[in-house]
Amino acid sequence: MSRKNQELAKIFERMADILEFLGENPYRIRTYRRVANLISELQEDVEKAFYTRKLHHMPGIGESTLLKIEEFLKTGTIKKYEELRRMVPEDLLELLDAPGVGPKTLKIAYEQLGIRTKEEFIEALKKGKFNKIRGFGPVKALKILRGIELWEKSKERISLIEAYPMAQEVLKYMERIKDKYENISIAGSLRRMKETIGDIDILVSAKKENWKAIHEHFTKYPGLLEVLAKGETKSSIILDTGRQVDLRTVEPISWGAALQYFTGSKQHNIRIRDIAKEKGLKVNEYGVFKVDTEERIAGETEEGVYEVLGMQWIPPELREDWGEIELALEHKLPRLVELKDIKGDLHMHTNWSDGVNTLEEMVETAYKLGYQYIVIGDHSQSARVANGLDPERYKQQWKEIDRLNKEYNPKGFYILKGAEVDILPDGSLDLPDEVLEQFDFVVASVHSRFEQDNTERIIKAMENPYVNMIGHPTGKQYGYREGYPVNIEKLIQKAKETGTALELNTQRMDLSPENVRKCMEAGVYIGIVTDAHSARQLHLMFLGVGLARRGWATPDKVINTFDLEGLKEFVYKKRKNLARA
Repeated sequence: MSRKNQELAKIFERMADILEFLGENPYRIRTYRRVANLISELQEDVEKAFYTRKLHHMPGIGESTLLKIEEFLKTGTIKKYEELRRMVPEDLLELLDAPGVGPKTLKIAYEQLGIRTKEEFIEALKKGKFNKIRGFGPVKALKILRGIELWEKSKERISLIEAYPMAQEVLKYMERIKDKYENISIAGSLRRMKETIGDIDILVSAKKENWKAIHEHFTKYPGLLEVLAKGETKSSIILDTGRQVDLRTVEPISWGAALQYFTGSKQHNIRIRDIAKEKGLKVNEYGVFKVDTEERIAGETEEGVYEVLGMQWIPPELREDWGEIELALEHKLPRLVELKDIKGDLHMHTNWSDGVNTLEEMVETAYKLGYQYIVIGDHSQSARVANGLDPERYKQQWKEIDRLNKEYNPKGFYILKGAEVDILPDGSLDLPDEVLEQFDFVVASVHSRFEQDNTERIIKAMENPYVNMIGHPTGKQYGYREGYPVNIEKLIQKAKETGTALELNTQRMDLSPENVRKCMEAGVYIGIVTDAHSARQLHLMFLGVGLARRGWATPDKVINTFDLEGLKEFVYKKRKNLARA
């Protein structure tokens, strides 16, 4: 998402929050929230979409909204927004970004407890002042406190999903002077596809005479707040998102060694240096050298650095000293799943439930991504807040899918009828078996009672022959929710017994890489999905693949590397085996 889109979407979302706080017209609140959602999911810059009149034809964007958007594009703000901001303490508004804190909660704090600052709000929670208010109690107060703590912690580091687009924007900007350098790459924890990122590291190789020009260009990046340092080997900037980006330059002869060194991890690099010492070698960011003669023997490529140490090249995602070095020395590293292995996406939403785009738009975007198939998995009826579908609406959607399949099947692309069905508190499912049986693929997920241990609840769902995959199995959502209590080992064991896959949800980053590796070791299948709620989010599959690679996932254990017939066989096998049982 472009910075303009992000800023404008935030303004509309905040206007909706303030209006809800003030108890204003619910229709206008819903309108502003929908506009915020539409703008945040635009696949192009909002300015371009406005002046090409694309926005003018989008459902949900009326004349009044268009005037506000035009005002923002011309002035950088919206007068109505500035008026609303003055009506509520800014410090309180900031709390709306914390999970569990909504406009209604803030209004209660403001009107009934006289709270005006974030500190007062937190203090009131700790001292039990909310307990006297109907609907509040110690459990709810504790939940809100935990949400605020999680939110504060998440501001220190950002998710992979937030960091990667920022880095890509910087790389795109640096391409303007690509004649000045030979190589450029993301490094650090972002290259290792770590779930959370502190700073963004970028490495460039170029002739020394170009270093000054490269750093001059970098420190003029249009989306920055501050230049922290500017040199000829390293410069640092703070983006307008508050994130730091460091850029380093090295000579081309040191490219591989520097990329290996600055990718890390620290533990991995310590082991690499120890192995080099044993061989009478020295490894640093400039190359690999013989200790006795200082002769450089490698460093131009990463592969060369590992090769001279008697090792396979180790994929960046594995470089955590989790056993990868021992296997690389034996040349026994597994072939990890790659984006090119992915044949389809198994979990996405359309505007039939809580998605932004139409069924047709999701299908066309997925087709252009080169997939063989997709599963349309809109929410089931219990997810009322997500406009979940009852059996009759699913049947209506199936007619649309059948119509689209007539168009796309001749092109080698197949739309599978699916659902994200709620797992109810007792472990039963939100749809009866006679309906579930008619789906091509079913994802079952927990969307309620996050405080309770949900192990047995999920296990019962896995025992249903029509459940093919458990959605976001631990309930984790980075920066929003830590996850519900669950025994992941028991889930993995039951998944193995029943032939059920566990979902790696790209946006929630659940399963974690650690849990993916447990699945691999147990021989349990996973599915890598985007859980896309818009066409733009379908492009995030590569990040899910990166997380899977951190978990040592191999293509044979990722069900959406299967071709269409292989996926159908996976579904059929479970139904057949559990029906026999």
